Amino acid sequence: MVAAATGGPAVRAFFDEATNTVTYLVWDPATKRGAVIDPVLDWDNRSGEAGTASADAVLRAAGDEGVALDWVLETHVHADHLTAAPYVKARTGAPIGIGERIKDVQTIFRPVFNAEDLAPEGGDFDRLFRDGEEFALGSLTARVMHVPGHTPACVAYRIGDAVFVGDTLFMPDYGTARCDFPGGSARALWRSIRRLLDLPPATRVFTAHDYKAPGRDAYAWESTVAEQRARNPHVKDGTTEEEFIAMREARDAKLSPPALLVPSIQVNMRAGRFPPAESNGVRYLRIPVKMREGPALTP
Repeated sequence: MVAAATGGPAVRAFFDEATNTVTYLVWDPATKRGAVIDPVLDWDNRSGEAGTASADAVLRAAGDEGVALDWVLETHVHADHLTAAPYVKARTGAPIGIGERIKDVQTIFRPVFNAEDLAPEGGDFDRLFRDGEEFALGSLTARVMHVPGHTPACVAYRIGDAVFVGDTLFMPDYGTARCDFPGGSARALWRSIRRLLDLPPATRVFTAHDYKAPGRDAYAWESTVAEQRARNPHVKDGTTEEEFIAMREARDAKLSPPALLVPSIQVNMRAGRFPPAESNGVRYLRIPVKMREGPALTP
């Protein structure tokens, strides 16, 4: 289904129920130049097997629509799915872009995973976007908004009358993103969300995830700024900054880590590249081990 383009891009959404993630194919109807936002790599955590069926569906749709891809855009280093960005790049030649504060995330996690192969200064990515930077998507202008809080590197992409907000906001009946990852901040998230909600009321808001709020039977990912301001239980008009921070921090204290946190961070901070193969030709992901209590592990 193609979301109506009213002075902005055409949008097709692809929902991955295994990770509750939405990938977007976005394009300028006038020129058929487009981008893929937050592509998903199929990943079986039990077997360590990866697949590209989800990404292939997006690429087929681009072909069906006659869209030439100019960009693969990441809103942040995701902690709940592995990115298919390098596969899309390999198939189309489209460069991979992300916010420049990816360097902060890499600084945090490089020592956690002893990622000595990690390219310096975000070098695994083709383009590091600054806050406020603009680039062309056909005849449309895309503008980058730095929206930290969920992570220090989160960005939103405003393209015409649409904004792709990553994990800052969810649907108006669900709320907002967690802030308990390293470098996260509920206060920063509040201020980022207020920037988004200051956009024109009719701006289409596309989220990176959906979890079906209680009472809703179908997955959904598109709303408007007006709907968010009127209905979002965490940030609707009348909510104060301190109320939001208290709610968000209390809620985050009860959340479990995402199921794919460990593989996702390692791969996504490398722009989708797996760690290099070891002497036996096999690539491995690392699991940091911590003891909750009792004596330390011995050889």
